[in-house]
Amino acid sequence: MTIFSLTNSIAISIISSLLLFTSLSSSSSLSPDGLSLLAFKSAISSDPTHALTSWSSNDPTPCHWPGITCDHTTQLVTSISLPNKALSGYLPSELASLLSLRRLSLSNNSLSGPIPTQISSLQKLTHLDLSSNLLSGSLPECLINLTHLAGTLNLSYNRFSGEVPPAYGRFPVALSLDLRHNNLTGKIPQVGSLLNQGPTAFSGNPNLCGFPLNLLCPDPEAQNPNNPNRVFSNPENPRNPGVGFVSNGGRKNGSVIVSVVSGIAVVIGVVFVSALVFGRKWRRSEEGRMGREEKLEKEVEVSEEGQKGKFVVVDEGFGLELEDLLRASAYVVGKSRSGIVYRVVAGRGSGGAGVMVAVRRLSEADAMWRFKEFEAEVEAIGRVQHPNIVRLRAYYYASDEKLLVSEFIRNGSLYTALHGGPAEPSPPLSWAARLKIAQGIARGLTHIHECSPRKHAHGNIKSSKILLDDDLHPYISGFGLARLVQGTSKSTNPALKKLNLNQITLSPKNIPSSSIIYMAPEVRVLGSKFTQKSDVYSFGIVLLEILTGRSPELGLENDGKGLESLVRRAFQEAKPLSEIINSTLVHEIHAKKQVVAAFHVALSCTEPDPEVRPRMRTVCDSLDRIKSQ
Repeated sequence: MTIFSLTNSIAISIISSLLLFTSLSSSSSLSPDGLSLLAFKSAISSDPTHALTSWSSNDPTPCHWPGITCDHTTQLVTSISLPNKALSGYLPSELASLLSLRRLSLSNNSLSGPIPTQISSLQKLTHLDLSSNLLSGSLPECLINLTHLAGTLNLSYNRFSGEVPPAYGRFPVALSLDLRHNNLTGKIPQVGSLLNQGPTAFSGNPNLCGFPLNLLCPDPEAQNPNNPNRVFSNPENPRNPGVGFVSNGGRKNGSVIVSVVSGIAVVIGVVFVSALVFGRKWRRSEEGRMGREEKLEKEVEVSEEGQKGKFVVVDEGFGLELEDLLRASAYVVGKSRSGIVYRVVAGRGSGGAGVMVAVRRLSEADAMWRFKEFEAEVEAIGRVQHPNIVRLRAYYYASDEKLLVSEFIRNGSLYTALHGGPAEPSPPLSWAARLKIAQGIARGLTHIHECSPRKHAHGNIKSSKILLDDDLHPYISGFGLARLVQGTSKSTNPALKKLNLNQITLSPKNIPSSSIIYMAPEVRVLGSKFTQKSDVYSFGIVLLEILTGRSPELGLENDGKGLESLVRRAFQEAKPLSEIINSTLVHEIHAKKQVVAAFHVALSCTEPDPEVRPRMRTVCDSLDRIKSQ
C-alpha cells in the first residue's frame, strides 16, 4: 500500500469515526467519555479476542466495560488497560477527550499508524504504554507537554523512525523511558534526563549512537582524510580507563573524542556484555596460545575465575540472576568518587512493577583487586546486616569491571530531606521524625562497630549517605566503600597490601570536600586513618545537622571551624535555643528538653580529643533515653 493510499485510508477512518461519534452523541445517553471510547472501538478493525464486544452505546457509563476504570465519585475514565488483546487498527484523536485519563496501556497489540498529536491534551496522564505494536512515524515531541507523565513512557518494539527529540530531556529523571527496538537514527541528545538513562532505554536501534550506548557517532570531519584534526579510534582498545565523564576538553570541532564517549558509555548492560562476551573471547584465545603447565593448573583456574567474570549472590533472599540484570532498565541516580550508582528495574513485565535494586559500578581505579581478595572483602561487607544498614544483595567481579548490587531505598537521602532537592523543597521534618532518624543511624553505626572483631569503621558518615524509606526509616549506605576504593594499591609488598585492606587511609585525591567537613580533626591530616572514634565525630556532625537544619559547610564562615564550633559557642554564651534550632521545631515546645539533650549528645560526639568522645554504644543508649525526658 502506498503512503498516499494509507493516508487516505486513515483519513476515511477518522471521518467515519467522527460521523459515528456525532450520531451516537445525538441519540445515546452514554456519557461523553463513553462516546470517546466508542470512537476508539470504531477505529479497531480486528478484535479477535472480543475484548470490546460488550462496549455498547446503550450503557449510561463505560465504567463497567472490560479494560476500563473510572473514578468512583465523578464516573470519569481514569484508566484504559487492554494489553495482549491482538487488536488491529489505529489510535483515534478522540482519545484526547478523556481528560481524566491517568493510565493508557495498549501494549502487545497490532495498532498501526502514528500517535495523534492531540494526545498531549491528556494532562493527567502518568503512565503511557504503547509497546509491542506497529506504530510508526516520528516520536511525537508533543509528549513533553504531558507534565504529569512520571511513571512510564514505553514506546518500545514499534516502527518509530527519525531522531530522539531533544525535548525528551525535559522528562523527569524518575520517568521510566523505553524506546528500544524501533528504527530511530542519529545521536542521542546529551541533554537533561536523557543523560540519566541507561543503555536499555535505547538498545535495539542500530542507527542510534552516543551515550549511553557503546556506539560512537560518526564524525564527518574526523573521517575526512584531509582533516588535520582527524581522530583515530583503536578497535583493539576502545576504552580509556583514565576518562570518566565528558568535559570541555573532550570536544573538538563539535565532536566527542572516542576515549571520552567510550569511558562513560560502559554502563550496566554494556558492562556485563563487554566483560562476559569480549573478555571471554580474548582470554580464551590467549589461553589456547600460551598453554599451561599441569602443576600450576589449579592456581591459574582460581585467578581466571574472576577474570572471566563471576556473579555472586550474597543475600539468600535475592532471586535475580545475571541474565535478569542484563535485561533490566538502568537509570543513573548518583555519581561519587567510588563510581556511578544506577537504579535498576529488573524482571518487569507488562504493567508489572519489577524488582528494584541499586547497582554501583566501582570506579576504574578499583581494577587492581585480585579476585580472591575482592571476594573476601565484599563478602565481609555482606555479612554486616542490620535493619538500619543498606543490605548488599550480590556482586559481580571481572578483571576490569566490578559491581555491587544492593537494596534500593526509594525516598532519597537525609541531606535532601533536611535541605531540599534541586527540583523542590522537602516537607519539614517533625521532632519525632528527626529523633527517630538519629536513633536509627546510631543503632546501625553501633552494629558496624561491634559486629566483628575486625573493628569495622565506616569512614564516610554524612547526611547524603543516610537513605530514607517512605516511613522515614534510616539506612546507612556506603559501608565498605572506603576500603574498596583505597584498598587498590599497585604495590607488590604483602605487608603493604595487608595494611591497605585493613585500614582506611586519608588521601586528598580520594576524599571530596563534601566529606571533609564531616571528618574528625585527627583524620584530616594526610596519611591518617579513619577509626571508630572518627565515625563518632562524623555522626555528631550529622546529629547537629538534624537539630539545626543547617548544612555543615554553611558554618564555615564561623571562623572557618564549621557547624560544631558555631553550636558550641552558642551554648557557651547561653544564647536562646531558637537561634540555633531548626525553625520548624520552635513551635514544638514539649520537645525542648529532648532537643537540648540531643544537642549535648552531639557536642560530646564532636569533642576535639578522640579519647574524650563516647563509644557509639553509649551514644545509642543516650539517644534512646531521650524519649523519656
